[in-house]
Amino acid sequence: MTATTPATASAPLVARAGGPRRRGSLGPVGLVLAGGVSVQFGGALAVTLMPRAGALGVVALRLLVAAVVLLVVCRPRLRGHSRTDWGTVVVFGITMAAMNGLFYQSVDRIPLGAAVTLEVLGPLALSVVASRRALNLVWAGLALAGVFLLSGGGGGGFGGLDLVGVAFALGAGAMWAAYIVFSARTGRRFPQADGLALAMAVGALLFLPLGIAEAGTKLLDPVTLGLGAAVAVLSSVLPYTLELLALRRLPASTFAIMMSLEPAIAATAGFFILGQALSVLQAAAVALVIAASMGAVRTQVGRGKRAVPEA
Repeated sequence: MTATTPATASAPLVARAGGPRRRGSLGPVGLVLAGGVSVQFGGALAVTLMPRAGALGVVALRLLVAAVVLLVVCRPRLRGHSRTDWGTVVVFGITMAAMNGLFYQSVDRIPLGAAVTLEVLGPLALSVVASRRALNLVWAGLALAGVFLLSGGGGGGFGGLDLVGVAFALGAGAMWAAYIVFSARTGRRFPQADGLALAMAVGALLFLPLGIAEAGTKLLDPVTLGLGAAVAVLSSVLPYTLELLALRRLPASTFAIMMSLEPAIAATAGFFILGQALSVLQAAAVALVIAASMGAVRTQVGRGKRAVPEA
């Protein structure tokens, strides 16, 4: 999963459902793929909206619309929660806001495929640390090789990529790892997607002043509002719904491996929507990071531990 989807909050459902493989698993697999395509093409649409509202304005619109939709659909209960419950959901919301803000600042500066490739290093690092197996050093090395290629083979300027954009993408990856941890904690403390809806509202409230400061009255433009709503639906509401349905029938390990394909989907969306073609070295880097992510997940599954989305 990229930084732009809250679907990992529903991953604990796999444990409750038992997650056995069923005949006709192409259905849930198709749902996850559709969710991934929705997220990354939503990210590409967000890039086209940035000249109108700025990166912070786009994040504010996305979080606000997604929060409104989730609050209306989930109608979370506000009473009966402990101080620890609220503390968890607030931290989850802060993490979500930071993850989205850093990621959108990144794609405002570097190609979408490269940004997602760097971002996915966060969950990969979390997987390696959680597993504590020597084999995961191989996957970590493979990922570092991918980063080396993405940097242009060690040349200056990180392969022509904007260094600030690279730093934002790596920061978004760190927040994605934290997001995974706190989404699981929130899921254990709140029923259904109530915690997610409340956390999305926290993130929206935090980012709205930043969006207003950057975009001002541009946020009220009907076209900007419409495109912002489309970004929210494509990047949050639709993929969350699809992945929630898929996780009821799909093993968490399979879901995690499919999430490893996000950089490839992002590169495809960047090419078709934004005209961002990757070089041969950058494409090889994406392939290495995908392989490292898949390998890390398989290593965890082989040991009988939970997959990355349940960390």
